[in-house]
Amino acid sequence: MTDRPLHPETLALHAGWRADPSTGSVAVPIHQTTSYQFRDTEHASALFALQELGNIYTRIMNPTTDVLEKRVAALDGGVAALGVASGQAASAMALQTIAKAGDNVVSSTALYGGTWNLFANTLRDQGIEVRFVDPADPRSFERATDARTRAYYAETLPNPKLEVFPIAEVAAIGRALGIPLVMDNTAAPLLCRPLDHGAAVVVYSATKYLGGHGTSIGGLIVDGGSFDWAAAADRQPALNSPDPSYHGAIWTQAVQALGPIAYILRARTVLLRDLGAAISPFNAFQILQGIETLPLRMSRHCENAARVADWLARQGQVTRVIHPSQQKGDVRARADRYLAGGFGGLVGFELAGGVDAGRKFIDGLELLYHVANIGDARSLAIHPASTTHSQLDAEAQTATGVSPGYVRLSIGLEHIDDIIADLDRALSAAA
Repeated sequence: MTDRPLHPETLALHAGWRADPSTGSVAVPIHQTTSYQFRDTEHASALFALQELGNIYTRIMNPTTDVLEKRVAALDGGVAALGVASGQAASAMALQTIAKAGDNVVSSTALYGGTWNLFANTLRDQGIEVRFVDPADPRSFERATDARTRAYYAETLPNPKLEVFPIAEVAAIGRALGIPLVMDNTAAPLLCRPLDHGAAVVVYSATKYLGGHGTSIGGLIVDGGSFDWAAAADRQPALNSPDPSYHGAIWTQAVQALGPIAYILRARTVLLRDLGAAISPFNAFQILQGIETLPLRMSRHCENAARVADWLARQGQVTRVIHPSQQKGDVRARADRYLAGGFGGLVGFELAGGVDAGRKFIDGLELLYHVANIGDARSLAIHPASTTHSQLDAEAQTATGVSPGYVRLSIGLEHIDDIIADLDRALSAAA
């Protein structure tokens, strides 16, 4: 479109698409199809042999999803992306692409509770060990590393702890050892571009801020294209040794002509193909609609959340407010460094009355929705200690930041006066 780099506001509307070549449609069509006609047997052979890229089956790729993938890759500065069925699928597949039974991953303890369970139990049952370390000390990742460590993993703005991760510091440690840093950027799209700070792979739950409307489940994996997988051959055997699941392909060699996409192509043609966690074309279309307004929405989310955090900090019943704008020292410095676009739309706070106060607060809300989601245009609230987080063991509750009186807010786009009035009403009910 232009030789000059485009701004995020423009990419959110234009990246990956101009118009349909056959109809001229400006809106991205929903390609609700399972399969695609090959031109001839030579064309089919070239697609399956990875000699060219194209559509084979919607479990693996789809033209609507392709636009979504290109748009998010452009926004993040990546070379390619992969759309999948959910954020949980994205987190799992991002690691399963390079880690096998007997391998391990080193992860930050500051994680969303669902991801903690995925790592501590489900991946463990599949033979992949996840070792949890404190992100306050970047060198803890190095100390937990051994010869079978395949990746580091963290969240940019961890839900619910909201202490920004030291991306560049850990990424540098990993790259020196041939280990990629995988960053979950779900809570900070546009605010942070982890690839710019050294991360190799970014994952999203597109269900949240990318979509923004609370209607569609989806996930994305973005390949930065800058990690030298071939140079780390001993450390990354999944991409550097013959792969029996794809005709013995050595990925770093087989796709050289297609660009630095060995990682994301294995994720697509092996993990997505075999596990089948494909995003539906309709959900891909819906998430694209949300991305068109993402720059505007993130600005308002950040503005409203900062004002809520400031208001909560002045309330006597609130013993602690958890938001980057309220943090100090190294934690605040990381927020200023990595969240250049704003501090995000999530606010946590703790009530002196513990579990009982948390329950009463939630039940006293009238405007905010009590739901297990974040990133909606509407304001949302949940008391983790009385929902799914109550199932975490004591170690997980401490590490992820869950306490009995903790309430998490996802601040939406309503007028700030109406949001604060509802919070004030609920605090009165919790007194």
